[in-house]
Amino acid sequence: MRRVYITTSDNPFDPEKQFDQWKTFDELQGYNTCSYLARVVRSSPDLSPLDQAIALETAIDEIVQYNVLGIYKKVVVDD
Repeated sequence: MRRVYITTSDNPFDPEKQFDQWKTFDELQGYNTCSYLARVVRSSPDLSPLDQAIALETAIDEIVQYNVLGIYKKVVVDD
């Protein structure tokens, strides 16, 4: 199963396995990546789980593409 996450180049925590620490670091730096991602993602509870995953990855790709601060990167986990 493929999972994608967004992180910043300076965050030492794993967004998948250490989410609480990752989020705390992110917010202390003032990035608020979760809120940023929530504003960019085009999703709906009416979408299937697969379509929600696609919407999330599309939003992450968009953030990484425009990357105004030069800090965002995509993490892909394949099992």
